[in-house]
This record gives sequence, structure tokens and C-alpha cells, in this order.
Amino acid sequence: MALANPFTPTFGRVPLLMAGRLNIINEMERAFENGPGDPNLSTIFTGPRGTGKTALLLYLSRIASAHGWISVNVAAIPGMLEDIIERTRDAAAEFIDTSEPLRIKGLTIGQLLGIEWETGVPQLGNWRTRMTHLLDALASQNIGLLITVDEVRPDLDEMVQLATVYQHFVGEERAVALILAGLPGKVSSLLRNESVSFLRRSNRHRLGNIPDDDIAEGIRLTIEEGGRHIEAEALEKAVEASDGFPYLMQLVGFQSWAQHPDLPIVSSDDVDAGISLAKKNFSERVLEATYYDLSEKDLAFLQAMLADKSDSRLADIAKRLCAPSNYTSTYKRRLIEQGVIGERGRSYLVFELPGFREYLLEKLDPIS
Repeated sequence: MALANPFTPTFGRVPLLMAGRLNIINEMERAFENGPGDPNLSTIFTGPRGTGKTALLLYLSRIASAHGWISVNVAAIPGMLEDIIERTRDAAAEFIDTSEPLRIKGLTIGQLLGIEWETGVPQLGNWRTRMTHLLDALASQNIGLLITVDEVRPDLDEMVQLATVYQHFVGEERAVALILAGLPGKVSSLLRNESVSFLRRSNRHRLGNIPDDDIAEGIRLTIEEGGRHIEAEALEKAVEASDGFPYLMQLVGFQSWAQHPDLPIVSSDDVDAGISLAKKNFSERVLEATYYDLSEKDLAFLQAMLADKSDSRLADIAKRLCAPSNYTSTYKRRLIEQGVIGERGRSYLVFELPGFREYLLEKLDPIS
């Protein structure tokens, strides 16, 4: 009988095990225990696609709920502020009249969804006022509120409004937390906005590659939790192919498991086939999306790196582009912020996104 595949290579799904993120999880767990005043209640995650930002937000929401907080998860799209209010009410009760102010009348011990609400006169006021009514009601029962915002957008006015109002909530010592996640370049653009300067003091984590030992443990334990085992050689291949990337790890694990789900062992042959399929999936879902996000000048910079077999010197890139050093430094910084390339020492650059160099070689001819 085939066992259910325990890997989750779907954006926004929480994996069975959050490999390589234990320090962050422990840090946030302490913050929810400490409550108002803990600096980690304002946190920003950045990283390229596939580094597990969305999954981590959802995982931390579960941690918050286990510590008596209500969690609402939204994306940075128009209507986000209203969605936060709606999701807060949905998380607090099975049914409430959204047109009226709220006051907690009773609470079933041990069950956040056992809140009983009283209604009054029709709700008036701006977003801050309406959120304040909710927070006051929750505070009367010592319940905190976690707001997570995924796919941060610097061009969304509601992001600025949220950050500004959140600053007031922090100053009022309310039990409210805000965790943002987004691509490095977009988060950087948001933080350059003077209206959200408060966010610059947030705790920040750049989600990059996970150490091989953590990848190995994540794959092995996920397979064992699913009721099977993996050969030592197969595990070694899967780790190498994952290249420290959480999403690629999930793809490799998923496709390897899927080869013979009715057998007790995931073999080396299973992993060979799984790697081939996983790389194709990764190219279609991550590399292609990254490619189309880049400007022509970003691509020209990367094209100049393709002439090198490994590390690229910034001076060589500038020479190939016939461009001054300040020009190349600007695009180097942009591409590092987007998680596409990384620095090695003071003058050398490498591709950080697994398989992206090979992907570009199929699209572009190197500049020599």
C-alpha cells in the first residue's frame, strides 16, 4: 500500500519539519512568552523565492496560537487593512457582526474560539480606531494579536498605514506583533520610505541557504515520519541536490518519495529520478519567475558573470560591460538584495540561486 507523501513542495504550505530555522523559532517563541516590550515582536524576514518565508510565517502563527495569541495572515495587496480586521474577528469567534463595535462578554478557558461577544452601536472610526476596539477587547482577556504580512510591496499605501499605526500600538504597550516577509529588494525599498522609519528598528533575518546537516536531518526525519526510510547514499545525493534551499529540498524529497511510494526504502535510483524532476519543477516555479523580475541592466550584469566558470571579479564585470565601477556597484547591490548573487570576499561574486547560472546560459550568451 502506497503511503502518503510527507513532503510539501507547495508555496504557502507548512512542511512537516522546519529545517534550519530552529534559532528563529526559539527566538520568536520567547517573544510570544514575554509579550509587549520584546523587540522580536517586530520582525522582518527577507530572502529570494524558495527560502521558505511564507512557510515560516505560517509556522510562527501556530507557535503564537499555542501561547495564547490570535494570528492573522494576510498578503500585501489592496484591501489588506480591511482583511486584517476581518481575519482578526474570524480568528476570535465563529460569528460576529462586523458592522458593530465589540466587547468580550465571556471566554471559554483554554479555547480561543470560545470567545462570546457583545454588540453595541454601529461601528464608526478609521482603521486605527476599529483595530483599537478589537485590541481592547482581546486585552481584557490577556490575548495578544500577531499580524503577518507576506510578499511586502513598497508601492502599497496600506503598508505605510499599517506600519504607522503599528508604531502607535507598540507605544501604547499593546500585546500586538507584526512580522513581515518579502523579497530583499522590495523590503529595502519599503524601509527607505521615511514614513515607515519605525520598521528600520525591527529585528531582521535574511533567510538564506540551510546547512547541509540540517537539510539531511530534514529529509531523513520527514521520510521516517512518513513511515519509510532512505538509503545513506540516496540521502547524500538528495542533500547535494537541495543545495541548501528549503523549497528545492521539498521538491527533491517529494519527487524521490513519489517514485515507489509503496516500498519501505527510498533508494538511490529513486533519488536520481526525483532530482531530475525536482530541478525541472524548480526551474519552472522559481528560476523563471526570478528571471522575469529582472531588468535589462540586471540581466546584462549577470550575463557578464557567465564568462567565468566560478567566481566573478567585479572589475572584470565592469570591463566586460565597459561601465564605470559605481555603475556596476549599483547593480551588484541590487542583485545581492534580490538574493540572486552573493559576495565572496571584497571583490568576488557568485550565483546564490541554485541552478540560475545554468538557466541563464540557456537564455543568454556570455559577454567575453
